[in-house]
Amino acid sequence: MDKLIIEGPVKLNGEVEISRAKNAYLPILAAVLLNDKPIHLKNLPELRDIKTMIKLLSNLGVEVTTNGNVTTFNAKNLNSHEATYDLVKTMRASIFTLGPLLTRLKKAKVSLPGGCAIGTRPIDLHLSNLEKLGAKINLEAGYVEATCEGGLEGNILALAFPSVGATENLMMAAVFANGKTIIENAAKEPEIDDLANFLNAMGAKITGIGTSSIIVEGVDELHEVEYEAIGDRIEAATYIMAGLMTQSELKVSKFNPHHLDFVIEILKDMGAKFEVGEDYVKTLPCELTAAKIDTAPFPGFPTDAQAQMIALMTQAKGVSIVAEHIFENRFMHVPELNRLGAKISLQGNTAVIEGGTPLKAAPVMCTDLRASAALVLAALCAEGKTTIDRVYHLERGYEKLAEKLSKLDVKIEKVNS
Repeated sequence: MDKLIIEGPVKLNGEVEISRAKNAYLPILAAVLLNDKPIHLKNLPELRDIKTMIKLLSNLGVEVTTNGNVTTFNAKNLNSHEATYDLVKTMRASIFTLGPLLTRLKKAKVSLPGGCAIGTRPIDLHLSNLEKLGAKINLEAGYVEATCEGGLEGNILALAFPSVGATENLMMAAVFANGKTIIENAAKEPEIDDLANFLNAMGAKITGIGTSSIIVEGVDELHEVEYEAIGDRIEAATYIMAGLMTQSELKVSKFNPHHLDFVIEILKDMGAKFEVGEDYVKTLPCELTAAKIDTAPFPGFPTDAQAQMIALMTQAKGVSIVAEHIFENRFMHVPELNRLGAKISLQGNTAVIEGGTPLKAAPVMCTDLRASAALVLAALCAEGKTTIDRVYHLERGYEKLAEKLSKLDVKIEKVNS
């Protein structure tokens, strides 16, 4: 099991280029199953979850070839409708294959998903709304079995909660449904817009992109396409916070800053200084003060940046408060940050952070993807060599993190324990 050793405190220096968004490419990869024509995807990030999804597609009969930075998928000859437990157990995004398999093959069998231990994240919204489209669903022996012999029928789907995963799965399922499907109270994350744009580029008919009411008109076929996903806004937020925490001049590039408007405004209120361009944010040395934030669906403060924000708040003057409203078990980074000298207390779904605290190196352990990023940020500010164990969590969502940090003058070493 690999671990990272980071020597701090450090000043970051230079420019870091953001990878394409994992959370955009995972549903796009699932959507490959809809098309019997070649699909060419550019700059897929080298991440554990991406590799797992590609392996899952291969197991279903998708031909995968790579030429330079372009990976081509051909799902013309699917030979299975079953996403098996051995792959699904490691990654929740595998549930995205349910909608595409069902609408194209009229049947799908997908193991109930695994993934991060940050909460229950039920798939009830996926299943109940697929039933409204005419699917017959049976849960048996840890699998979701779905059929729709005559195809899916368009309907109005009102989501009880603006779930990103449910919005994406239902949008894909509706591509071949008869008639019109309207998804009300749809999630509005940029990754959903990206999936819709990708589907439209293949010949789907989706309108209402970027709003809470997404309309999908069923089509009969799709065509060949080349596509590149958006930059990863959470990776960008992580590096921006790293630049601010270490009072560094750091350029974070190749992403859309508008995808972080809310985060940037909060940071500005804390005293952060930025230069914001069309596809970059440059952090400037500054003194940060405390803040109060609540996680919320987009365009609010993203739960996926909460752990990193708490790490940043340990270096901001005053007492900060963070309330987590999306996942019930997303403060596992707090005890580990406290091991580094942070002063964070938990009260239910709220973390109280005493800022301006000097951090000192200690051995810490990753518990989930974003918690891992928070530990890396704290290690950049901690005095001494911090050892971070179980970094396989990091490799699910941060491409070449050690390599990127090394180029920014960080003394970082990856070792196999």
